[in-house]
Amino acid sequence: MNPAKLLIVDPRDGLRHVPRAMLIDILRAGDLIVANDAATLPASLHGTHVPSGASIEVRLAGRPTTPPRSANAKDSTGVADFCAVVFGAGDFHTRTEDRPQPPALSPGDALALGPLSAVVTALLGHTRLISLHFEGAPDEIWSGIARHGHPVQYSHVPRPLALWDVWTPIASPPVAFEPPSAGFALDWQMIAAFNSRGIGFATITHAAGISSTGDIELDRRLPFDEPYEIPLSTERAIARTRAAGGRIIAIGTTVVRALEHAGMADGYVHAGRGLATQRIGRETRLRVVDALLTGVHERDTSHYELLRAFADDQTLSAADEALALHDYRPHEFGDSVLVLPAAPRLTLGAP
Repeated sequence: MNPAKLLIVDPRDGLRHVPRAMLIDILRAGDLIVANDAATLPASLHGTHVPSGASIEVRLAGRPTTPPRSANAKDSTGVADFCAVVFGAGDFHTRTEDRPQPPALSPGDALALGPLSAVVTALLGHTRLISLHFEGAPDEIWSGIARHGHPVQYSHVPRPLALWDVWTPIASPPVAFEPPSAGFALDWQMIAAFNSRGIGFATITHAAGISSTGDIELDRRLPFDEPYEIPLSTERAIARTRAAGGRIIAIGTTVVRALEHAGMADGYVHAGRGLATQRIGRETRLRVVDALLTGVHERDTSHYELLRAFADDQTLSAADEALALHDYRPHEFGDSVLVLPAAPRLTLGAP
């Protein structure tokens, strides 16, 4: 396989193509890299819609933003209640856009998903989107998801993916529904090299959601609300970097969502848990993140819209042409794009 490629989008110096391994040479001492350390759940579950007997695939897609049913009131792990996208019979070999609709779903419907039993608790404004509740103790639910589930995947990867295929090198708590795939550009050798060159490294944990539902109307609602957690060490690293005039480099769109949400009130990132509910796009004034390393995204997706907060449409159009001309690979196992800031951010003092 050819080495991964990196397109550098620099509004001041134009476009440059380099091997992705040269990322460290583009950065400078005093920068801070912030990555998402979420591990990916085996969030695709095949089974049966019990009332109709029809085959279905349930793709766990997020956490409920309203209080759960609490049939399992002792579930402090948050593993019993999810929102999910449901398809009819079939699997990832069929393009998501071509997947059949599920049978008619109603609140109270039972779902048999391998060893797991679940019930539809609500319809969420679309025939494919539901909230569901898993029956049983948290340990039983975790075990059932681990044994029966598979990674969410799409037809551009023809072979079935194993769970370790969708874990980035820094993966830690299993809370993501699809991989925070920009993190595939990192490895521990590179992170050690960051340290040796005075480039900081910190993490957040953000429950990355699914990237496509196969339905244009439902895709317009992406990204769904996504919980995140920012450690105190990351809060302090960001404050030190900004006080010293360094740049905050986000590894992936999920990091941008988390940091910008956390800094929404006053421009400072505060440690703790939150729920990223905002959409980031051309009208967004970025208050925390200076630059973004991300994958190759298609127009008309929420990921591409987020890029418009970093660069104008003329710059992004030129980047699109360069990506196509040089055969950059899209999707989660593809090549990368680094969007650098157009101008230095004003230095802020530590809170």
